[in-house]
Amino acid sequence: MGLRFRNPIVLAAGTAGYGREVDDVLDLNAIGGLTTKAVSVAPRHGAPPLRVSEFAGGMINAIGLANPGLDVVCADAMPWVMARNAGTRVIVNVVGNSIDDFSTVVRRLDDTDGVDAFELNVSCPNVHAGGLEFGADHVALAALVRASRAVTTRPILVKLSPTLGAGIVDAARVAVDAGADGVTLINTMPGLVVDTSRRRPKIGFGTGGVSGPALLPMGVLATWRVRCALPAIPIIGVGGVSTANDAVQYLLAGASLVGVGTAALRDPRAPARIARDLAAWADREGVSDLRMIIGTLQWPT
Repeated sequence: MGLRFRNPIVLAAGTAGYGREVDDVLDLNAIGGLTTKAVSVAPRHGAPPLRVSEFAGGMINAIGLANPGLDVVCADAMPWVMARNAGTRVIVNVVGNSIDDFSTVVRRLDDTDGVDAFELNVSCPNVHAGGLEFGADHVALAALVRASRAVTTRPILVKLSPTLGAGIVDAARVAVDAGADGVTLINTMPGLVVDTSRRRPKIGFGTGGVSGPALLPMGVLATWRVRCALPAIPIIGVGGVSTANDAVQYLLAGASLVGVGTAALRDPRAPARIARDLAAWADREGVSDLRMIIGTLQWPT
């Protein structure tokens, strides 16, 4: 996308706020990039509590894309990022209920110093199309990307949902053809965790998004599928990464960068540790440049 990252590790959207929230426990200069918490036009109060619950395979959450809204992000969050950032790339995650919502956020933040790229979360429901996810509607997806592309020259990534299955390749192709520079794979997987003593869902919204180790094979598969079909596009692989070995799996499958999310909620220092361990792995394997291994997965014959 014309951007150089100091290393492939990026904080995933929604797990590190806008950077300030983890400043006292994580050196942002130890990682390659930060994907911000979602930004919508108006403030969102989010889902009712409990919003997060752990289970054996990871975590389920229903945050409801809570965020302070575009005005507060512009006035408060982004100035802090600009003042404290020293080379860590900043990708702004964008959400909305309509195509105009996305382009409004992108247009407003396009004039903000310190923004390196935008990540459009097309797992959001399109309220003007009966609640169908933007990413599942190729016509709406193309229109959304074109509208955002028209108001910025900065790189645009489109974050796609694992619920698309093999169709994630088609969605990625639609997004790129409409003007996206790359894709983020994947978002959380819908799930339900039950509190058997109360005979109720563990979290307040009921269902939620599953993340953590259980998501790793799904994310790696989606990355590999899209890399095979679209060999030239940048891909951020996200889902289930908690070790350097997990990150290597994504790189081999075709990811250009690797997002760390749930692991950072459990241990905010995990992303920096993964970046160090990844560099150590490269030294042991004699890999002088991690870009050399991207997409080199050997498929069985």
